[in-house]
Amino acid sequence: MNEAYKNLIERRSIRKYNNTKVSHDLIEQIVRAGQFAPSGMNRQIYAFVVVEDEELVARLSKMNADAMNSSSDPFYGAKSLIIVFADTNAPTYLYDGALAMGNLMNAANALGVDSCWIHRAKEVFETPEGKEMKKTWGLPESYEGIGHCILGYREEEPGERAQRTSKVIYA
Repeated sequence: MNEAYKNLIERRSIRKYNNTKVSHDLIEQIVRAGQFAPSGMNRQIYAFVVVEDEELVARLSKMNADAMNSSSDPFYGAKSLIIVFADTNAPTYLYDGALAMGNLMNAANALGVDSCWIHRAKEVFETPEGKEMKKTWGLPESYEGIGHCILGYREEEPGERAQRTSKVIYA
C-alpha cells in the first residue's frame, strides 16, 4: 500500500498520552506540513502558535476545560500543542484552518507522533485572557481560534477502530 495513503487510513486520535515530550525538531516538521495545507485562492491566512512550555499547556488546558464547564484535562496529558488560527476576513477561513489542522495531524502520524484535534479554540480565545494571549503573540483581532492540535505519544494502544459509516454515493 502507498505510504501516504496508508498514513491517511491508519491515523488515530489519541486521548491518553505518556510523559514523553515531542522533540522541537519534530514539531517544526509538523508545523511545516501545516503551512502547506490548501487554502482558498492560496491566501494562506492561517497562523500557528506552537506551545511547548508545560505550564502554558496546563493553563490552556484549564481555559479549554472552563469553556466547556469541566474540570477534566481536555488535552489528555499531552505535553505540546499547536494552536491553529485563521483570519476571519477571508470567506474560506474556517475551511482553510480545518485543512491546516488535518495536515498537522496527518504529518504527526507520518512522523510517529500521536495527535488529536481539540475544539473550543474559538471560545478560549474570545475570553479576555485569550484575547490578551493573542495580542502577546502578535495575532490580529480578526484571527479566530480553529483548533488545538495536541501532540505526544500514546500511553496505550487504542481500542478497535470504529467502522466507517459515512454514505458514499456515486452519481
